[in-house]
Amino acid sequence: MTSTNSFAEQAPPICPRHPHTVAYVRCQRCDRPTCPACQVPSTVGIHCVDCARRSQAGRRQARTLLGGAVVSDAIVTKVLIGLCLAVYAWQVFTPALDSRLSFVPVLAAGEPWRFLTTAFLHAGYMHLGFNMWALWVLGGSLEPVLGRWRFTAVYLLSALGGSTAIYWLSWPGTVSWITPTVGASGAVFGLFSTMFVVQRRFGRDTSGIVMLLIVNAAISFLGANISWQGHLGGLITGGIIAAIYAWAPRGRRQSVGIAGTIAVAVVIVGLNAVRVLMT
Repeated sequence: MTSTNSFAEQAPPICPRHPHTVAYVRCQRCDRPTCPACQVPSTVGIHCVDCARRSQAGRRQARTLLGGAVVSDAIVTKVLIGLCLAVYAWQVFTPALDSRLSFVPVLAAGEPWRFLTTAFLHAGYMHLGFNMWALWVLGGSLEPVLGRWRFTAVYLLSALGGSTAIYWLSWPGTVSWITPTVGASGAVFGLFSTMFVVQRRFGRDTSGIVMLLIVNAAISFLGANISWQGHLGGLITGGIIAAIYAWAPRGRRQSVGIAGTIAVAVVIVGLNAVRVLMT
């Protein structure tokens, strides 16, 4: 006589996630059957969905030289440019928008949103074009190095720093106290100083960015209807934040970056609060 196998031994393998699907392919990690819907190709064979997820969760995210998450596209830069373009179109069709969102020192205490909203307004297409070109060039280089949240922090805090400098360098009773200012120039100048700091950090030639800063500084001080105060505030703020990111200890870049960003934001808010009490 010859023995026969049991039905269980003769039954084809079944995918654990799809009990009604026969699966002859097995996961290279757990050796469980996995049907085509659950197969995840890898360099060492086929993995099941569960093993692939566990592997992905345990893999550390790649980091840039400054500790930011690696990004393949400067999406924040594009979003900021898109917002500025959209707001400018809004300005064209709604001229009163400037009076509601531009930064005016006399109105700053009662309408604090103007510190930031002014960075998305522009005085004309040439003003808009220059700032967006600079944002495109600088953002395309800096965002992949800093990572998205660090780049966003540099840009927005530099914009706030520019408005803060205007606020502190204007006095009641003067023309500057009631003069509105608009533009992303403060934020862009913050990116200029950030580029300088990053290049210095990695020992690269900074002569090009220094020349750009000199030319733009000269235009700021000598040109008509240009807020050199806003440019100066953005330049200083961006440089401070960039220095925190660039020279943070290797093992503590994430925590130091977050703490430094919060600290700069608190200082800016504190300075504006003091200025309100002084007026």
